[in-house]
Amino acid sequence: MTMRTERPGYRRLVLAMLLIVYTFNFLDRQILGILAPAIKADLHLSDAEFGAVGGLAFAMLYSVLGVPLALLADRTSRSWVIAGSLAVWSGFTALCGTATGLGQLFLYRLGVGVGEAGGVAPSYALISGYFPPQSRARAMAIYSLGVPVGLAGGTLLGAYIASWVEWRTAFYAVGIAGIVLAPIFRLIVRDPPRRPEPAERAPLATVFPLLAGKPAFWLMAVAAGCSSLTGYGLALWTPSVLVRSFHFDLIATGQFMGSLLLIGGTIGVLAGGVLADKLGPADRGWYAKLPAIAWAITAPTFAIGMLSSGSPALAWMLFLIPNALNILWLGPVTTAVQHLVPAHLRATAAASFLLINNLIGLGVGPWLMGRLSDALTASYADDALRIAAILCLGFYLVAAVLMLVAVKPLRRGWHH
Repeated sequence: MTMRTERPGYRRLVLAMLLIVYTFNFLDRQILGILAPAIKADLHLSDAEFGAVGGLAFAMLYSVLGVPLALLADRTSRSWVIAGSLAVWSGFTALCGTATGLGQLFLYRLGVGVGEAGGVAPSYALISGYFPPQSRARAMAIYSLGVPVGLAGGTLLGAYIASWVEWRTAFYAVGIAGIVLAPIFRLIVRDPPRRPEPAERAPLATVFPLLAGKPAFWLMAVAAGCSSLTGYGLALWTPSVLVRSFHFDLIATGQFMGSLLLIGGTIGVLAGGVLADKLGPADRGWYAKLPAIAWAITAPTFAIGMLSSGSPALAWMLFLIPNALNILWLGPVTTAVQHLVPAHLRATAAASFLLINNLIGLGVGPWLMGRLSDALTASYADDALRIAAILCLGFYLVAAVLMLVAVKPLRRGWHH
């Protein structure tokens, strides 16, 4: 097994399998957004209620369980934890298609969050184990392509299935596909050999104090959380903005969003990884400076795009820029977090980072945007959701400031 896992071709195969699983992760999330009008109408949900289902329900257990599942992955088999998690979240995704009310849908989205909690942090650790430091940010960026590919796939697949059949069938289709993929992943992907570490079984009480002493960790985690607050909110609600304010039908919304997420997101994720690998070795501060610059540009360009509903073509071109830049942070920041702790604690460090990021981003973003929309409806009618989205763009600027503050602490706290 040692020889097999050291082959470059096998490393690339592992990365490809992790990318496929991560794509399913975001496909299962985004399909909810494109189906929002149909689900809300069928289950009689307000914007705030649907925002809670899309964000809070998922984030509650997803964020909290990520840490113990990462500890389990660090101590046992990371590939087993990922495969099991994929099967669990895919099963609950399929169950979402059976929901008959708010309570059931909320419960099933909790289950999706429980499953997805065990997917990302162990994947980061596997990538760090398979790829050397000089190419690690690019590998992380390739893995992170699962975000735009999954978001685009969920948007397009959900739109077409719902138009051809109904919204429930979309959940059945992607859920069953994930269940089938889980055993295939486990058969192919193996953990790389790990060097014995004296602290291999360090308790969680050891990991948290180590991270608590790293200001860069907290600054980057909260900055990413502020970015994700707006990013997850936009991912869930932009399809509804296109329907209400741009007067798109479901297929047009899927094509508009899917192409933006795929093209813009892919460019942004790859650019972040390549630039971080190029600039980072000379100055570790670039792992924080790159996201800060990107977010500072993201806020105004998204706002201009949101205000250009008179021209869909112009809106698409304006949205392309922030759809690339708002996701550029994934490669640089996830790589930097891996270098704040010793190698045997990487999955747990990643899960701790994701705990903060997702509690802020997923837990607050979709609900806040929906709540603001409900509050503004009396004054702005169908444009209330668009105004709510524009107001939330300010969190990108907060994220940029925090990430700039993290530059110096990151240089000091870098662990080789």
